[in-house]
Amino acid sequence: MKTYYAKKEDIKHEWYLIDATDLVLGRLASFSANILRGKNKPEYTPHVDTGDNLIIINADKIKVTGAKAIDKEYKHHSGHPGGMKSESYALAMEKHPERVVEHAIKGMLPKNTLGRQMGMKLHVYAGDQHKHQAQKPQEIKVEG
Repeated sequence: MKTYYAKKEDIKHEWYLIDATDLVLGRLASFSANILRGKNKPEYTPHVDTGDNLIIINADKIKVTGAKAIDKEYKHHSGHPGGMKSESYALAMEKHPERVVEHAIKGMLPKNTLGRQMGMKLHVYAGDQHKHQAQKPQEIKVEG
């Protein structure tokens, strides 16, 4: 018996929509990363982008558990001495909630060119409006 490997030409990329209202950030991120990687499909192949396109709306209504709303920080460095910058979760959600969701999901994807390609199929919006109606996305429910 031969092992099946998906070819790039054989993969059909679907469009899915998730409403993030009252969902927990980590559970949404792991569920979304599996869809972007294609692990929900029987023809999943690790070295081929078998994942689907994903639209997430209402990113501003996401929740976190425990004391993460107070303690969680996002840090980045400019590359210059003393260039460490940090931003609290509450401030990040106030300024740009879509970046918080993107950061959580992209952190669960592979750290290589294939992972960056998968990350480009993620579209996050703070409100309930999106510009992908022409693709006719199927709405899916996230458990938890």
